Amino acid sequence: MTSKAFKVSHTDAEWRARLTPEQYDVLRGHGTERPGSCALNHEKRRGVFRCVGCGQDLFRSGEKFDSGTGWPSFFEPLPDAIETSRDASHFMIRTEVHCSQCGGHLGHVFDDGPPPTHLRYCINGVALDFHPD
Repeated sequence: MTSKAFKVSHTDAEWRARLTPEQYDVLRGHGTERPGSCALNHEKRRGVFRCVGCGQDLFRSGEKFDSGTGWPSFFEPLPDAIETSRDASHFMIRTEVHCSQCGGHLGHVFDDGPPPTHLRYCINGVALDFHPD
């Protein structure tokens, strides 16, 4: 996704200045936080989860569920909030999830989620910022 021009873009130095090292590693370096390490995995209040890189609304709390994986999981994103790409790293094929506004890596989507979509958007909590209603 690096060749696409996004609505929100910064130089590498600007991203490093705006984000914590862990946020930078995930959003810009396609890293993964340690499972169970983020308090947002346990967030139960009503509200919206936003991209920590650009502030775009990504997921409503009503679409969040406990997948038991150690990462916040959602069965549906907000319309036009995310984009996907093929990820062939780590000797497997997965579908990577990116913020549609800044291109930041959020996590991956799998087809083992609950109804009605049967999708599991497995998202790094460090890539999110929660705003209660």
